[in-house]
Amino acid sequence: MADGVDDGEFYLRYYVGHKGKFGHEFLEFEFRPDGKLRYANNSNYKNDTMIRKEIFLTPAVLKECRRIVADSEIMKEDDNNWPEPDRVGRQELEIVMGNEHISFTTSKIGSLMDVQTSKDPEGLRIFYYLVQIAICSFKYSLVLFGLWTGIVFCDSGTCGGGNLDL
Repeated sequence: MADGVDDGEFYLRYYVGHKGKFGHEFLEFEFRPDGKLRYANNSNYKNDTMIRKEIFLTPAVLKECRRIVADSEIMKEDDNNWPEPDRVGRQELEIVMGNEHISFTTSKIGSLMDVQTSKDPEGLRIFYYLVQIAICSFKYSLVLFGLWTGIVFCDSGTCGGGNLDL
């Protein structure tokens, strides 16, 4: 691709969580350079157990993930003026694209009002929408597809390596 979207390694990890009444509760997923999408969700509410899933994505899906990240221009942002993690929780976003490696940390964002009233509303808005796109477009659709078909996802460490090409 002429715009550089395919150049070099691509890695993305997102974490959101907190420690509270039910212990350490979190959601985390990562897109790895080898095409593996790893997902973990830990909630102790009503004695739930940790969910861990893995799927191997095709190069076309990874290319689209990379394009979404590149188009967002998140790599130009800086989290120095974003809200610090607090008792409500924290979010982390780590991205490697080619030679660039960036990590963001901020508090949980409850609504767009939190974004608009921050010291860096434009940068935090880019972060907020990128996270929403990633969660909605990838996590939920892939988890639902995997659970419905029963062939795409596997327990961590026992995956035979199915592919999903969207």
